[in-house]
Amino acid sequence: MAITVVIADDQEMVRTGFRMILESQPDIDVVADVVDGEAALAAVEEHRPDVLLLDIRMPKLDGLEVTRRLSDLAAAHPERGQRPRIVIVTTFDLDEYVHTALRNGASGFLLKDASPAMLVEAVHAAAVGDSLISPAITVRLLRDMAPGTTASPARQPSEPLTEREADVVRCLARGATNAEIASELFVSLSTVKTHLANVQIKLDARNRVEIAAWAWESGLATGGT
Repeated sequence: MAITVVIADDQEMVRTGFRMILESQPDIDVVADVVDGEAALAAVEEHRPDVLLLDIRMPKLDGLEVTRRLSDLAAAHPERGQRPRIVIVTTFDLDEYVHTALRNGASGFLLKDASPAMLVEAVHAAAVGDSLISPAITVRLLRDMAPGTTASPARQPSEPLTEREADVVRCLARGATNAEIASELFVSLSTVKTHLANVQIKLDARNRVEIAAWAWESGLATGGT
């Protein structure tokens, strides 16, 4: 089945361009494009899309507030099912925006100058619960999450990570894909996915971005335990 997408951006040229790029893919269907945050929430309610592409600076409600509200709604009403995976696509890569979006559960963060291929890849990744962040942001983001730079201590897992799970998370925190992790650790792709699924449960993390963030906050990414 096609991946359903809603686009929310106050610039018509951006919405049109994103729609053309995404609808050129045989497995992606753009079901709506809207001009502000309130309309984005309404479109999500009406269409229940798999993925929501959000600009940050929009009238009425910005993309960060839309992300927070959808996250809160999903937590308060789990019976409503999975909320859409959110990918922020914006001109502004300010650290505050990146951190807020990802901590509110966004599955990706792209700049508007990202290539069409990266936009498509981000939608595909989000649809399966994975994530993609613009390379220009990733290194700075992860460094900012090193021990001593966050206001509160990293959460504790519900039970300790195994040695192999820790190895997988270290690779993930460096930005490695599942395939790259499998190659580096000499394990199968399915084994990597199993380890990440287990870690996600132990950390109560919503996606691999939160796992990577935890790895840097806890010091595991830099050799800690």
